[in-house]
Amino acid sequence: MPNLDLPILVVDDAKFSSMVVGRTLRNAGYRDVRIANNAPAALEFIDQRPVSVLIADWLMPEMDGLELTDQVRQQDEQNNHYTYVILLTARESVEALSEAFDRGVDDFIYKSDMTKQLIPRIFAADRMADRQNTLLRANSLLIENNRELESSNIIDLETGLCNNRYARDKLGKCLRQAESRGGASAYVLCGIRNWQELKRKHAPSVMSELAVGIARRLSTLIRPIDALCRVGDNQFAIIAYFPNSDHCTTTAFRRVFDGINHKALKTTAGYISVEAGMVLCKADAQNGTPSIQDMERAAVQGLVDAYDTRRFTETAPEIGATA
Repeated sequence: MPNLDLPILVVDDAKFSSMVVGRTLRNAGYRDVRIANNAPAALEFIDQRPVSVLIADWLMPEMDGLELTDQVRQQDEQNNHYTYVILLTARESVEALSEAFDRGVDDFIYKSDMTKQLIPRIFAADRMADRQNTLLRANSLLIENNRELESSNIIDLETGLCNNRYARDKLGKCLRQAESRGGASAYVLCGIRNWQELKRKHAPSVMSELAVGIARRLSTLIRPIDALCRVGDNQFAIIAYFPNSDHCTTTAFRRVFDGINHKALKTTAGYISVEAGMVLCKADAQNGTPSIQDMERAAVQGLVDAYDTRRFTETAPEIGATA
């Protein structure tokens, strides 16, 4: 049975079009349908009360559907919520649709066939939004439980991520796995280059929000099988194992680098942009097994180069450097 209390927001600068969509939804029994005539008004609606499904025209003045999607995704990140975004469009080119998916759009409805497509798409959107928000609530509960565990000596209490102690243990296991099975171990160090500058500008509470926001952003960008840890005030580490060492490259983590650098994070002090440097320290089993200290030393040195060049760099440990 459809959830007729599903919160839906329709955004279109053409009043006739928004009225048609709204009437179609209400005729289907949906009771919680709001209409905004432009993107800024839609963001205000969402800020007041989140919605499960957003239906927006792709082409609008001031802010188009893709720009609106970017803003909604940032609000979602701040509110630990997921909004299913559907764009109304007349575009059918593969390039345009690919760009929209990359920007976070979930689905499309072609205007020429809107009356037939709308309600079935809303059924699907309801299921997906409910599933995503259930997972987000479960993850939030898990983070809260982690903070209460007696084993909090491996948990960073501010972000809910594991800390450096856990990262070193995980890295050791990863190196041993590569040694016994082949492949490669990856230790990706991500540092916030402008952290000290931001600390001078913002209150500790805002910096705490920023740390949590960075942790959430990174969590959504890594593979589920990889470990994400906070290893310093402004440093995060990703530990990963690749059965095929050829796959252990900066390309495998490029979306992490782009995702943290190219979109500002929302805080109570407004949107804050961070400048992240990243380095991949790769240990190929064929070249021998480095120590944890070898990996950490190479990564820290590589991060300095990454800060200087403002690029995602790659390095390798010098085996036996700590002896």
